[in-house]
Amino acid sequence: MEILQKIADSLLALKTKKPLVHHLTNYVTVNDCANITLAIGASPVMADDIEEVEEMVSFAAALVLNIGTLNSRSIESMVAAGKKAREKGIPIIFDPVGVGATALRTATAKRIIQEVCPAVIRGNMSELKMIAGVAADIKGVDSVADEVDGEKVARQLSQKLGCVIAITGKQDIIAGGERVCRIDNGHAILSQVTGTGCMATSLIACYCGATNDWFTGAVAGVMTMGLAGELAHQSLQVGEGIGTFRVRLFDAVWSLTPEVIRKGGRITNG
Repeated sequence: MEILQKIADSLLALKTKKPLVHHLTNYVTVNDCANITLAIGASPVMADDIEEVEEMVSFAAALVLNIGTLNSRSIESMVAAGKKAREKGIPIIFDPVGVGATALRTATAKRIIQEVCPAVIRGNMSELKMIAGVAADIKGVDSVADEVDGEKVARQLSQKLGCVIAITGKQDIIAGGERVCRIDNGHAILSQVTGTGCMATSLIACYCGATNDWFTGAVAGVMTMGLAGELAHQSLQVGEGIGTFRVRLFDAVWSLTPEVIRKGGRITNG
């Protein structure tokens, strides 16, 4: 399939270029995001002080903005870094963690989208439906929305905002303009480990930092997390659980090759 070959090529480009990915992310998963970035072959930096974010992002190939643990200081840093990245043509990957759960999260997400104009927005079904203005339930930062009309939401939101939309869940949906695809890689155990969504966002940024095709970058990042989750789960022995799985997940990303992508990727056009 053409998209699988594009992803395989993007992986090779990523490992050759080793893009610097600047993260302004949450303190719950920051270490995992740094390590998954290293595992795929890119380089992470986690600078978030307002006094240096603009200078730091100027050196980066991609920027991650993640609102998982918000505070007034980090919000201003995110907006400043995002505006500088946009000015320099650096792709911004936005993760609107828990949008809709509180007024602050909702207002911050709207501000980032309006003032920064992300290249890719990745979230779960509840989060993306909230951004699209579709009624959806959310439990803290967890999705409880059904997947009805998911492709429609992704497509319309992509066209409205002029960016790639990546909805992750039981079946992942990626929309970019007229292009839409579904990804069937993954395993339910991924939802039992904190940070797999954040790590998927980091992986998207790694790929986008190595290619000018944000749609392919989004598909590649989401599929990489799903496929790695499958491989990590397959390796578990009796008595091994989510702690071992988490370690094996990093190993699977580290060991990913173009051949594994072409063999294991399950992607269909919308």
